[in-house]
Amino acid sequence: MARFLGIDTSNYTTSAAIYDSSDGSVVREKLMLPVKEGGCGLRQSDAVFHHTVQLPKVIAALADRTDIKTISAVGVSYRPRNIDGSYMPCFLCGEGLADNLGRFLGVPVFKTSHQIGHILAALYSADRLDLLSENFIAFHISGGTTDCLYCSPDEKDILSVSEICASLDLKGGQLIDRTGVMLGLKFPCGVQLERLAEKSTADPSKMNVRPVMKDGSCCLSGFENKFGKMLSEGAAHEDIALACQYAVAASAAKMTEYAFSQKGQLPVLYAGGVMSNKYIRKYIADRYENTYFAAPGFSCDNAAGTALFAAFSNGVMKCQ
Repeated sequence: MARFLGIDTSNYTTSAAIYDSSDGSVVREKLMLPVKEGGCGLRQSDAVFHHTVQLPKVIAALADRTDIKTISAVGVSYRPRNIDGSYMPCFLCGEGLADNLGRFLGVPVFKTSHQIGHILAALYSADRLDLLSENFIAFHISGGTTDCLYCSPDEKDILSVSEICASLDLKGGQLIDRTGVMLGLKFPCGVQLERLAEKSTADPSKMNVRPVMKDGSCCLSGFENKFGKMLSEGAAHEDIALACQYAVAASAAKMTEYAFSQKGQLPVLYAGGVMSNKYIRKYIADRYENTYFAAPGFSCDNAAGTALFAAFSNGVMKCQ
């Protein structure tokens, strides 16, 4: 039996998970970081404070469900992306705990990026870990990123990731959250905005919500202004919610088409909290074949991917 502990401390969620290589199961625990009413996010200093408070609770809850003394290795996200200069203080919380647990348990600690953790969690939940042995395209769409990525096997880091295109201003999750707060919803707004949009009978294709693209990358900030104008002119809240989701979905679709033009018709994986939205998933799936989506619970920030990274890095799992 080999179990692998994963830790992730993003700007949204404190999370930990254990991957059991004997049966392929993942046990997860997480707590959202609290945001004040009307807020659209957290300062890094506040995120660090909340992780400091919440990490012991998350680890204790996980320990109640499995024997952490059987851990063979620890995986942790220590920066947003695997590129020079990528840094956020909130990841220091998880990294410090991982280092201490590794010393205490006498097991190795393997460090990766939050982004690779997202991709691995998505591949696991889509039952496509086999893609790690070939080239594929991955989207990471969340409150902090809207990236279209070219992924290829890497002996050291499991995945080598390079950017194909991205958002040039607001990220997909930021647009959703800012629109939701504008409509009186509580941050984070994704699930509430999706439910609100279900009440709309409007045709979003007739709302003049067209993607704004520059060399394959999208620009989303103009949509925030448009939705504010729609609200001031008396548009129904549910119609604005639907238009917002349409804007993100249509922009992601244009990015997908650009990626195909650059890299060919490779398999495409969609990860990140925004991709748990059923409207956006359907919009993409109806247009393109060979596309894969993380299960909703594995789309949002979670530590399953860092646990899997530890298993791969420790040699228990192989990229075949």
